[in-house]
Amino acid sequence: MSVVIVGGNDCMVCQYRNLCKQYKCNAKVFTQMNGTLKNKIGSPDLMVVFTGTVSHKMVKCALNEAKNRNTKIARAHSSSISALKMILEEHTA
Repeated sequence: MSVVIVGGNDCMVCQYRNLCKQYKCNAKVFTQMNGTLKNKIGSPDLMVVFTGTVSHKMVKCALNEAKNRNTKIARAHSSSISALKMILEEHTA
């Protein structure tokens, strides 16, 4: 399963990826909007949006790409490991 994480903290990127590996998921993490995000997202099975740590422009771009590709979307206000863990448990079961 492929996962794209939009938002979160820069210092937590490795922890996000390691947690996704534990759930047998390949993860791309975008904590900041650099360049054209829509070309880098690809076609994941799940998009996780941490709404508390991301700009409205980045959320809008990510959600438009998810809708175009019929990708499942999970939102969490908190960008903690436990929030990501709960999302992964729900969607990988």
